[in-house]
Amino acid sequence: MRFIPLIVAKPEVQMAIDEAIMIARIEGKVPDTVRLYAFSPSSVTIGRFQSVVHDVNLEEARRLGIPVVRRITGGGSVFHDEFGEITYSVVVGEDLHPALRNVETSYRYLAGPLVDALNDLGLKAGFSGLNDIVANGKKISGSAQTRRKGVILQHGTFMYATRVEILGKVLRASKAKLADKGVSSIWERVTTLEREGIKLNRWEAYELLRESFFSAFELEEGELTDYELELAEELIEKRYGNPEWNEMR
Repeated sequence: MRFIPLIVAKPEVQMAIDEAIMIARIEGKVPDTVRLYAFSPSSVTIGRFQSVVHDVNLEEARRLGIPVVRRITGGGSVFHDEFGEITYSVVVGEDLHPALRNVETSYRYLAGPLVDALNDLGLKAGFSGLNDIVANGKKISGSAQTRRKGVILQHGTFMYATRVEILGKVLRASKAKLADKGVSSIWERVTTLEREGIKLNRWEAYELLRESFFSAFELEEGELTDYELELAEELIEKRYGNPEWNEMR
């Protein structure tokens, strides 16, 4: 499997790269791939079928200079703090491991290195529901997935120092959803490494995850191909940099 080192870029670039890797993998032009990346500036991504108006406070996002980009994966809206969050992405064939044939077990298999990293830090970490990871009972990571032609794209967050107060301002968490989780506010549901008493900078968080993914999978460091980069440019124009795509719902 190929590992792509840390890329820091705008949200439309990151989402385009993820899809470009998936397309190239479907076409057999690249191997299974793991990468870690960070958003700059801080951004919001929304699920493929979400309503941007209902799930994001667009006025507040614009005021704070936070762009909003729609993913091709499902799941909910996510705040990616450039000062406190690393995103992981895995593109693999469904035949890599038996766990990948089932949606629930595939989430756990591919996001397992995040749980391992948290446990290595001394936190009580595990999975909750379909696609969340909790540390000391609170959500610290969420993942989303899509499948095409026998290939899985899964990506998700790792909140080491996310500013939860900004997350609460730009994302609209319905009272019904909070009640379903047994809490009355997002503060009660979400945590970060920093809130759990562990302070890491971006590089330290990156190295922690990198080491954990290398322990879980047989990885070899590589780089994006020219084909993937060209695909990404096309996808930015077609989708991720296009208001019609991002605001379609």
